[in-house]
Amino acid sequence: MLYTHKNYLFLFIVISSSLTANSTLEMNNLKEDEEFNPYDFIDSNAQRMVEVLKNEADLFNTDRPKYEQKIKDIFEPMIDFKRVAASVMGRKYYLLATKEQREEFVLIFKDSLLDTYAETLAQWGDSTIKTEFVNDYSNLELKNVEVRQVLDTGNSKYPISYKLRKNGKDWKIVNIIINGVNLGLTFRNQFQALAISQNEDIEATLNNWVSDAGDAGIS
Repeated sequence: MLYTHKNYLFLFIVISSSLTANSTLEMNNLKEDEEFNPYDFIDSNAQRMVEVLKNEADLFNTDRPKYEQKIKDIFEPMIDFKRVAASVMGRKYYLLATKEQREEFVLIFKDSLLDTYAETLAQWGDSTIKTEFVNDYSNLELKNVEVRQVLDTGNSKYPISYKLRKNGKDWKIVNIIINGVNLGLTFRNQFQALAISQNEDIEATLNNWVSDAGDAGIS
């Protein structure tokens, strides 16, 4: 069983789809035959999240599971959980794990992330995130793209960097760097340390997995 930490990854929290009122490109301005680019992908999902925060604020107290599900419905499709989980395990432990254990960790990682995200997000409803759009979209021909945002908590501003990978016509988040803290690397180091403490027993490592990236220096 996995137990999550309330500070867990400060989460892909206010970050990945969270709270922005600063969209400069609207989905309805895209041509029908134009591929949806990663900048619009990040920003448009943030707009959807804003609607939940504005219109469903009372739901957090009256029907929390329903509120959390609304958050999850937006956030889950944004992340390539299979790729992220494999990266967190690292090559050595990924190869040591059975197929079933790899699949188990994907579910563990996804559930912990989504549950903590939904719980934490409600506490940051006054924050905003501004997406940094670019003028030159030639980089969209590449498989990997970086999208930057700035988190404004009201007291301070922090840089956020999304690493996205293209799969067909879809873009998925594979890592996030918040205020200089590489979350993917942080989790990988935690997994490695735990595996060593469990004598590299993968099943024991999965059973004792607790992920925690602290607050990424954001307060």
